[in-house]
Amino acid sequence: MAEMMLKASRMLSALLFVSSLLPCVHGEPQVPCYFIFGDSLFDNGNNNLLLNLAKVNYLPYGIDFPRGPTGRFSNGRNIGDAIAELLGFQGYIPSLNQAIVANNVLKGVNYASGGAGIRKETGRQEGDLVPMDEQLQNHRTIVSRITRMLGSKDSALKYLNKCIYTVDMGNNDYINNYFVPQFYSTSRQYNVDEYATALIQQYSEQLKSLYDAGARKIAVMGLVRGGCLPLSLATFGTDGSPCVEMINNAEQIFNNKLLSLINNLNANLSDARFTFINLFQIDGESAQGFNITRRWLLQSN
Repeated sequence: MAEMMLKASRMLSALLFVSSLLPCVHGEPQVPCYFIFGDSLFDNGNNNLLLNLAKVNYLPYGIDFPRGPTGRFSNGRNIGDAIAELLGFQGYIPSLNQAIVANNVLKGVNYASGGAGIRKETGRQEGDLVPMDEQLQNHRTIVSRITRMLGSKDSALKYLNKCIYTVDMGNNDYINNYFVPQFYSTSRQYNVDEYATALIQQYSEQLKSLYDAGARKIAVMGLVRGGCLPLSLATFGTDGSPCVEMINNAEQIFNNKLLSLINNLNANLSDARFTFINLFQIDGESAQGFNITRRWLLQSN
C-alpha cells in the first residue's frame, strides 16, 4: 500500500508535466496509435501472465479503477492511461495479450512490465519479467502484424511514423539490480559512473532499434528518485535525511547521461523527435509535501 500511494503521487506529477506538452483534444485521437515501453509506472497487466512476485492483480491495487485490480501498480489509472486520454483515445491502450486476443493492435500496445529494466537480468529475483530487449522484440512482432494488416511495409512505416511512443526504463536497473548486491554483481563490477555509462550504451541501441521499427515521436522518461521509495528507506536508512542520497545521486548521473543521449539522437536522427521527461525533478517537487507521509508509511509497515 505504501508503494502504491507514493507511486500515485509521482504519476500525478508526471501527468501534469506531460499534459503541458500535449494539445487539448476533442473527438478523434491526435495520433493513430500510442505504444508504451516501461516498468511498473506503466504496466497495465503484462505481468499478470508471468510467474513472478511483481504482480498486483489484487486489492487494494485498482481499488479506484473502474475494472478493479488489473495489474496496474496503482489504485487507479496509471500514466499511460492518462496520456492516452489526453491524446484523445477512447478506452485504454491494451496490454500485449489483450491486443493480440482482440486483434486490436492498430491503436497501439502497452508492453510495460513491472520490475523490468534496460539490462536483461534486472529484477529477476522477483521471477519472470519482460526487459526492454524483449519488449522491443514483442513490438517487432506487432509491427509485422500491422504490416500484414496494412498491406505493405511502406504503408506500415508511414502509419507508425505518426504514432506516439513513451519509454520508461532504468529505474529497476538501480533499485532492483545495482543496489541489491545480494542478488547482482554489478556494484562490484562498476562504479556508479561506469554503470551509468554501460546502461546508456545499451539504452542507446534499444532506442535506435525502436527508431528502426518506425518510431519518430518518442518521449523518454528520466529516472525517478529511487532513494525516496519506502523500500529504499527501510533497507538503507537515511541518518535523518528524507531520502537515500547514494541512490538518488547514482540515478542523477544516469539522467545527465540520458539527456546527452537524447540530444545526440535528435542531432543524428533528424527526422525523429526524442523528448526527455525529467521525472527526477518532478518527483522532487512532488516529494516536498510527502515527507511526513513517507515517515508515517514506513513506520506503519
